[in-house]
Amino acid sequence: MDHAGVLALFDRDVREGAQPDGPDARVERVGGVVRHVSSARGWNGVLWSGLDETGADAAIAEQIAYFSGLGHEFEWKLYGHDRPLDLGQRLRAAGFEAEPEETLMIAEVAGLDVKAEPPEGIRLLSVTDAAGVDLVADVHGQAFGTDSSRIRHQLLARLTEEPDTVVATVALAGDEPVSAARMEFVPGTRFAGLWGGGTVEAWRGRGVYRALVAHRARAAAERGYRYLQVDASSQSRPILERLGFEPLTTTTPYTYVP
Repeated sequence: MDHAGVLALFDRDVREGAQPDGPDARVERVGGVVRHVSSARGWNGVLWSGLDETGADAAIAEQIAYFSGLGHEFEWKLYGHDRPLDLGQRLRAAGFEAEPEETLMIAEVAGLDVKAEPPEGIRLLSVTDAAGVDLVADVHGQAFGTDSSRIRHQLLARLTEEPDTVVATVALAGDEPVSAARMEFVPGTRFAGLWGGGTVEAWRGRGVYRALVAHRARAAAERGYRYLQVDASSQSRPILERLGFEPLTTTTPYTYVP
């Protein structure tokens, strides 16, 4: 893979050319910044910026004022190659809190190992309605130990209003949900994103996550997408590397709470 070329394409199409992630969201481009604006229950944040040392602090202050005026917590999604080089330090100085660093990993769908099947006793269920969304949210809460109301709202709205832009899957052991994940398509680009892959503790290390990645990769291939992108944690990165994903840069969420 041409890492520099693919990363530039990702920046152009997915970040700078970002599209709303749901029916109640919009994308705004102002002052060298591309921001995603949603309701308080949606995702609000900065996806891309073309800043330099001269204008970075003013741009940061402008985004704080804008989202604070809406009363929204928001995230500045910083990538390892973003400029200026000290942008992370500037964000912390302005009151942002850094969350754990992840790795941006990208793979060509055609080169992935998509043959992985669920382990014995596990079946995969496609999520299409509110009952399925509840299963996904339950797994999310157990796997990550966080409130799942936001993902429940976002996924249900997208499945209802824009079903062609998302694929969600839950893994069941009998009738018990033990893992879940989704894939979001970026229309008009060659990228699909893998999100929310989480497995409850008792089922980790058994190949469930790997099977969910392979399942979504097959769905991306059927729809003609060339690349799969994922923000990988330290736990998922080794699995993804074995499947054929390559690390391109890091990404760190910086969160600001008004």
